[in-house]
Amino acid sequence: MVLILILIVVGLILGPQIWARRVLRQFAEKRDDIKGTGGELATHILKEAGLKQYTVELDELGVGDHFNPLNKTVCLSPSSYNDNSLTAIVIAAHEVGHAIQDHIGFGPLKLRTRLARVAGVFERVGSILLIAIPIVTMITRAPQAGAALLVIGMAVMLLPVLVHLITLPVEVDASFNRALPLLSGRFLSDSDIPRARKILSACALTYLAASLSSLLNVWRWIRFLKR
Repeated sequence: MVLILILIVVGLILGPQIWARRVLRQFAEKRDDIKGTGGELATHILKEAGLKQYTVELDELGVGDHFNPLNKTVCLSPSSYNDNSLTAIVIAAHEVGHAIQDHIGFGPLKLRTRLARVAGVFERVGSILLIAIPIVTMITRAPQAGAALLVIGMAVMLLPVLVHLITLPVEVDASFNRALPLLSGRFLSDSDIPRARKILSACALTYLAASLSSLLNVWRWIRFLKR
């Protein structure tokens, strides 16, 4: 039963990622009827909205498509920045959606930005605390000390899970409340809107998979400490 449960969880984590890559490749072909690249679209939307403090840049570090709220930059991968495919246009609009969220002070985005700054550090600290439990218990000969470290360590390890859970509504809002209305009737034809929705849905599922992956990591630690 444990093995079956693990296989189900792994499928839920890897399945959305595989499907998302397939969908992005499916609509990555350049199209002559789409006038402009993803980078040009993002620049145009920001300029049209009067968001002069936001810039569009080509991501040359391999980080991938993302919005940086600290320096107000929409960073697009080479394919999203240079191509005029449906995938490039939709992804560019999605990242601009994050810039709009930042401009209006969208609460979940602000909270995610604060938590994301410390989540990585906290996860490493949590791992160290959990590893130290047997050592501390043996040195102090006080089970209470180990129990305290366990509670603190697990609480710290759950922070990345919280970040992923907050990320999902942020991504959904950027996709369906910001990007899709921007594209509908202006930059994409009516026949392309269902395809754009499919791209956005596939990307959103990858964040849900990331949340499950973080939960799986916590579960692995719990099983390790039970031994």
